[in-house]
Amino acid sequence: MSNCAEPERQMERLRAIMHRLRAPGGCPWDAEQTHASLVSNLIEEAYETVDAIRREDWVHLEEELGDLLLQVVFHSELAEEEGRCNFDDVARGVCDKLVRRHPHVYGDGEARDTSAVLSRWEEIKREEKGADAEPYLHGVGKGLPALLRAAKLQKKAGKVGFDWPDVIGVLGKIEEELAEVKAELPPTGGEVTPALESEVGDLLFAVVNLARKMGIDPEVALEGTNVKFEERFASMEQELGEQGSSLEEASLEEMEEGWVHAKRSGASA
Repeated sequence: MSNCAEPERQMERLRAIMHRLRAPGGCPWDAEQTHASLVSNLIEEAYETVDAIRREDWVHLEEELGDLLLQVVFHSELAEEEGRCNFDDVARGVCDKLVRRHPHVYGDGEARDTSAVLSRWEEIKREEKGADAEPYLHGVGKGLPALLRAAKLQKKAGKVGFDWPDVIGVLGKIEEELAEVKAELPPTGGEVTPALESEVGDLLFAVVNLARKMGIDPEVALEGTNVKFEERFASMEQELGEQGSSLEEASLEEMEEGWVHAKRSGASA
């Protein structure tokens, strides 16, 4: 029995199961799903896979990759039912794309380093999509969360030289944007204006630029802070409980004291 054939058999098994679940007499929930209804599931499974990777939880990574693969198979099944394409078409398309975009591996092209590979990849991609007729940033990061899309937009703009020469310039831009946020702050009790919302967006965009210029993934950095905040907050909550209080009962000063103690005690990611 060849081990090489095993992945193929399991892939076919997964497709057969998915087909059975959608068929008459199968699962009512699966039969009701559409591409649109599954969007949240697709996003959730992708983020759970990312979380397993970040935590280096290799045991659960296998499970999360399976859940993510299921989403691809599910959407392929829906597309096949609607007569557009099937899983084989999806797999063939990505295989052909990989071969086309790696002429230094499958053809007579050359790419001495990663930078050359990425540059050629972008050239081929634009040729394939006829992108010369579209704006340079057309479609970059479409569908991504705003933070990730900002980083992708900046990175691609930087490839044609539209970038700060150094970090000092980015820091100056952050200070400029922060001053503009302060200028738009409403009086106490006043309503947030569209102008303030726009300036806050500009400030966030500038901070993402700083992370990119320093070689820091802004998504990873922010998630690290999210985890740190969560753990320190839990430590503060525990300390309040030990003092016979709760979050709802504690004053801001008491919570601040607990927060400082949690910070000093090293409650972080």
